Amino acid sequence: MINDVINELKTKCKNSIEAFSKDLSRIRTGRATPTLLDGIRVNYYGAPTPLNQVANVAVADARLLTVSPWEKSLLGDIEKAIQASDLGLTPNNDGKIIRVPIPTLTGERRKDLAKQVKKLNEEYKVTIRGHRRDSNDELKLYKDEKTLSEDEYHKGLKRVQDETDAYIKKVDEVASEKEQEIMDF
Repeated sequence: MINDVINELKTKCKNSIEAFSKDLSRIRTGRATPTLLDGIRVNYYGAPTPLNQVANVAVADARLLTVSPWEKSLLGDIEKAIQASDLGLTPNNDGKIIRVPIPTLTGERRKDLAKQVKKLNEEYKVTIRGHRRDSNDELKLYKDEKTLSEDEYHKGLKRVQDETDAYIKKVDEVASEKEQEIMDF
């Protein structure tokens, strides 16, 4: 019973860390990565569609992304969508593909990005603590139903807290790596 609660907590926390890593990949570091454009949606026949579903995004070199739409009629819409994003990128359309140069980051912009990482870090810590609360509530329910003794309940609470601490530490490590990447590149 306690193991079921712990396993469910682990699954939820792992999913949260994966989502955190994915969100962090959208924060630019001065290095070109295709995931940088993942959050961009293009107007495709009246429906907002993710960029990677209407075009091929590739890394030409360390500071240049290329976007090759599958339909040439989308070039203008893709260019507008990239300009409208809050990434601060200026795409160049040559009529066949769109080149997106990744400018170097200023010291001030690096600090702003590091703040974004810290904010996301806190949000995901709160999410993991919410998973802890849910697990503790489930253990309390088992105790109230008399399917769990008082000693087992307290052992379960300790295990839940230990797992939570480990995952919060993991979130901090992932955030620290991203901050380091932002400040170094």
